[in-house]
Amino acid sequence: MSGRGRGAARPGASARCSRRDALRALAASIAAAAAGAPGCARRSPDGRLAASLWFAYGGKNREVLLSLVDRFHREQGRYRIEAVYQGDYFEALAKLRTALAARAAPALTHVVGEVVPYLAEAGALEPLSRFVDAGPAGDLDVVEALGQSGTFVGGGERPLVCLPFNRSTPIAYYNRDVFRELGLSPPSTWDELRGVASRLVVRDGGATRRWGFECPIDWWFWAALVGQAGGEILSPDGAPAFGGEAGVRALRFWQALVHEDRTMKPPPGRDYNAWQVTNTDFLAGRVAMIWTSTAFLRYLEENAAQAGAGRFEVGAAPLPRDVRASVPTGGTMFVMPRGAAPAAQEAAFAFLRWMMQPEQANAWATRTGYMPVSRRGLEALTRGGYYAAHPNDRVAVDQLAHAAPWPWSPDLFRVQREAVQPRLEEAVLAPRDAAETLSEAVRAARER
Repeated sequence: MSGRGRGAARPGASARCSRRDALRALAASIAAAAAGAPGCARRSPDGRLAASLWFAYGGKNREVLLSLVDRFHREQGRYRIEAVYQGDYFEALAKLRTALAARAAPALTHVVGEVVPYLAEAGALEPLSRFVDAGPAGDLDVVEALGQSGTFVGGGERPLVCLPFNRSTPIAYYNRDVFRELGLSPPSTWDELRGVASRLVVRDGGATRRWGFECPIDWWFWAALVGQAGGEILSPDGAPAFGGEAGVRALRFWQALVHEDRTMKPPPGRDYNAWQVTNTDFLAGRVAMIWTSTAFLRYLEENAAQAGAGRFEVGAAPLPRDVRASVPTGGTMFVMPRGAAPAAQEAAFAFLRWMMQPEQANAWATRTGYMPVSRRGLEALTRGGYYAAHPNDRVAVDQLAHAAPWPWSPDLFRVQREAVQPRLEEAVLAPRDAAETLSEAVRAARER
């Protein structure tokens, strides 16, 4: 997904309409797909029942997933999973919309958590309870904060439509070597963050050779700031709140770091463009402390050992608090779109059940940096000393004690993508008045 340059104008009415039209088209295509007849059963060339799995990432995470798919095939002979890469999360969602309209959706895929209520309320997702009930009692013993019941307000009271896959929280990463040299500890409060970031900056005349802090100007990290300031993004019924004064305080905190302190390097671009710039700056030594997802833990640790600016040790820490500690959960949930043949659904859920088991859940987590979604698996890692040997991995797990659930609102994803995200970058970089920006976002969120 292409990024938007710094200082670009706010999206106009036509852009807002096109986003609304796209979401309405998604709703229409979902309704049509849900009403369609199931597809035909397929068998792979070796005679196994086949099911398609669409996935949405590349690099190391792709390698790990495909290795698990291969292991699933080796361990049993009845099912075959055909894994197909579909781009990043948002590209994959657009392709899912097209597939739903064509009644050609995969038997299994994964989507960002914020879009699950929308898909569920539109009737596009297969309820999972009949598959779960057919298995051993307690078979899917997922970590509650990462499953449907903990990810969404009231999620446990609704029909089960999703299971956790690559789940994450934002965490802080820092260059341990630089911190040791300066005698610094990771900041635990916003005030400490400002002070530590100032100590980390290295300037050469008018140029900044090393920034103290960097963070993508993104909805997810802003949601963390709003929670830390004591606010809520949406009210429990899904009405746009955007934190009230806490939301304004969160935006002003970013503005202060960029414009007053001049310690935060704002990465250019949108979505994962900005996330990749942040990672690259950290590995190249252009910034000493960043916020990004636990998803990048293994990538950052491995590449810091051969970074261009010199090898260094990566440290991880919880996000600092303001009036309280708070983080959103992120990543994706496994879902089964409606419309697949019963045999394909059988194969898809067999793989899904297998992925929820401790061995697979832990293999995924320890090889990528995402969190283990199996409660028994998490307990086994703890008992076996894994977290004692890999303290960076423990940070995101410990932060689950402060995870803020999302409201179960079909508007949640639209509010994120249409009302808030397009305004954040300009609000921080221009800068625009924070209160005015959020008032405008509330008005946009109320539009249908």
